[in-house]
Amino acid sequence: MPDAFPPRSYEDLIRVIHDRYDQMSKTYQRIAVYLTQNPNDVAVMSVNAIGEKTGIHASSYVRYAQSLGFRGFKELQAVFQRRLTTAAPGFDARIKALEDELGAKEDRSDLGFLRNLVVRDLSSLQDLLANISAEQISAAADVMEAADTIYLLGQLRSAPVAELLRYMLTMLGKRTVLLDASGGLATHMAKVIQPRDMLLAISFRFYATEVVNIVEDVAGRGIPVVAISDSTLSPLAKSAQVLFAIPEHEYTFSRSLAAPMCLAQALTVALAARLQKDRESPRIPVVTSL
Repeated sequence: MPDAFPPRSYEDLIRVIHDRYDQMSKTYQRIAVYLTQNPNDVAVMSVNAIGEKTGIHASSYVRYAQSLGFRGFKELQAVFQRRLTTAAPGFDARIKALEDELGAKEDRSDLGFLRNLVVRDLSSLQDLLANISAEQISAAADVMEAADTIYLLGQLRSAPVAELLRYMLTMLGKRTVLLDASGGLATHMAKVIQPRDMLLAISFRFYATEVVNIVEDVAGRGIPVVAISDSTLSPLAKSAQVLFAIPEHEYTFSRSLAAPMCLAQALTVALAARLQKDRESPRIPVVTSL
């Protein structure tokens, strides 16, 4: 049943969306994820264009807005438009600006595919810089420093991020355990995590079931969890002491790991600064040297 008084500020709107997310239909959940991941695009695109882009009929967006107490989508959109006056450009706007700057043209060659991926990665990295706060990085680095052992969890497409973290944390001399999915032992390995340890989990749509279950179990035992995911509506969000939400944007071939990889490196450098007592030039040792 619609609210008599819909949320008027962007912050209140997002809070309402989060509070109701678990009770929403699958279609409404998809709409909620799009709204929270692409607020700048929502502010400037028509409901028909958004519907076409997401594969959800425009009428569903109208009904969703009404379920939140708005008279229609335009009234909900006005909340996003007010926010836009102080927000950084959206992902699509960043891509267009980069393409204009680089003089990109329609190019279906092999090199053109590379160019397209690079432009999108640059845009993702700009979004990362705009949306991740210093407080989040500091909070995560503090948890990592305090932990006796850092357990890492990432499967499927997230596995490379977990592997990179294992390498860098090991080189820093931090006791690190990768909850490896091979052999079906990850869930059992997670049972030995102690309250003085912490879990750093990475998962994006479509979320690996085992990862979600382990995160919920670990958090339920009072163990700190730092999560890297794609949305504040991710199933990891409610269990994370610190959440890094890195929205994923459509790629023709695959989803990029440029931003998560960059964030993983930033976290280890922040940890290195604490362990080495060197804020000016912390270093990550390497296995080989000249």
